[in-house]
Amino acid sequence: MPTWNSRGLRGSTLEELINRTNEKYAEHALALIQKIPTPITPVKIDAQTRHITLAYFEQKSTVDYIGAVQGIPVCFDAKECRTDTFPLQNIHDHQVAFMKSFERQGGVAFFLIFYAAKDLFYYLRLQKLLQFWERMRGGGRKSFRSEELEGEFFFRSSGGVPVPYLDALQKDLLLRE
Repeated sequence: MPTWNSRGLRGSTLEELINRTNEKYAEHALALIQKIPTPITPVKIDAQTRHITLAYFEQKSTVDYIGAVQGIPVCFDAKECRTDTFPLQNIHDHQVAFMKSFERQGGVAFFLIFYAAKDLFYYLRLQKLLQFWERMRGGGRKSFRSEELEGEFFFRSSGGVPVPYLDALQKDLLLRE
C-alpha cells in the first residue's frame, strides 16, 4: 500500500477538500459538480481482500471535475504545488486541448492550484494558462512563478467552505463580458 508521502497519494487531500466544497455547493443549490473518475482496467486482484493490486489506465484523463454552476457549464482540474514555481509538465497537452474545446462550446475551464507552503489557493483561468503554455512552446520558461499570476484570483478557505472557488469564477465571468 502506498505511504502518505508517495507520489500516488499526492493531491488526495486537495481532492477531498474540493469534494467537500462541491457537496456544500450542491446542498445550497449553487452548483452541481462531479468528480470524473479515471477509468482503469484491473490486472491483478488480491483473492483474500478482493482489492485491486495492479491496474493500468484505460485512457488519458481530461479534467478532474465537470458540471454546472447556475446554468454555466464548468470543468476544472486540481493541482498541488509545494513551491512558488509551478512546472507546466504537470499539465498535459490533451487536458489543454479538451479545455479549449470545452470553452469553444460555451463552457468555462480553469485550474485550481493549491500552494501548500502558503496554504493558499489560486484560480488559474484557461486564458492565463494559455499565455504560459504559448511561452513554453515558443522556447521560453517551462513553468510559471506565483508572482506572475493575477493577484485577484488568489483565495483562502473561508465561511466553512474549504475551497471557495465560486467568487473567483464570478470574477472570471466578469472579465469575459
